[in-house]
Amino acid sequence: MTIDSGFNHITVLLDEAVEALAVRADGCYLDGTFGRGGHSRLILQHLGPEGRLLGFDKDPQAIATGQALAAEDGRFVIVQRSFAELGAEVAARGLAGKVNGVLLDLGVSSPQLDDPERGFSFLNDGPLDMRMDPSRGISAADFIATAPEEEIARVFKEYGEERFAKRMARAVVLRRETQRFERTADLAEVLKVANPAWEKGKNPATRAFQGLRIHVNNELADLETGLEAALESLEIGGRLVVISFHSLEDRIVKLFMRRLAKGEADNLPRNLPVQFKAFDPKIKIHGKAQFASEAELKANPRSRSAVMRVAEKLR
Repeated sequence: MTIDSGFNHITVLLDEAVEALAVRADGCYLDGTFGRGGHSRLILQHLGPEGRLLGFDKDPQAIATGQALAAEDGRFVIVQRSFAELGAEVAARGLAGKVNGVLLDLGVSSPQLDDPERGFSFLNDGPLDMRMDPSRGISAADFIATAPEEEIARVFKEYGEERFAKRMARAVVLRRETQRFERTADLAEVLKVANPAWEKGKNPATRAFQGLRIHVNNELADLETGLEAALESLEIGGRLVVISFHSLEDRIVKLFMRRLAKGEADNLPRNLPVQFKAFDPKIKIHGKAQFASEAELKANPRSRSAVMRVAEKLR
């Protein structure tokens, strides 16, 4: 498979994420979202000859990049699977409970957004697809063509946080009665007309497109599954580092870490006095949420929404 190098990707929170992993030279690490390999390459620089790195991605172009890296560096292996499936992959390789660190850099990569043929963006017209792995699941075009109006509205509202979801879903259903949606620009135009209150500096189709992408790729359910699997794969003292790019992702990560950091005491009534041992936390949260620096924001505006959270497995 050839590697498409026509679209550049700048890795967000590169140094900060790898530093948070506390990489050991002889350790075993997982990059659950390989992308174009920015984090993986830096992790490999910190590993010695005995170190190992396993990368995951659904995107065939990312896999091509990963295969090229694996050919150069025998310490690295790339797997075409969602990070939600990392538990099965880790178990098959005999690594359950033995991994020293897991990194999840969520969201969509710049090459995916910038390539019109992937159908992620309304800024450049392309086929209405949005699948990270085009060989699996249904495309955004198929979903829009077949889903009931109520389901389309739910996706826009729940995953896109679009307050005019019902109105926009209605416009989509009315238009599809006469012509199927096949192109991103076509859908964006209908959504734009249906949106009565445009946010300053934001395309009126932004939230609806986000909702469609999350739904088509099952992103939030995969994240919940992947977080549990990542924690189970870690050894005691192993680090989990997660970078999210919108509030729905970050909320899931934050609540997951908070729940496990409180342990059993999280289920007790508020204001009930308990001894520390009753908490029995499963993880320790390292520091506060971290954001891109001013320098990074200036160099890469897409980093403005990035939030990184770090946890260490205790038991």
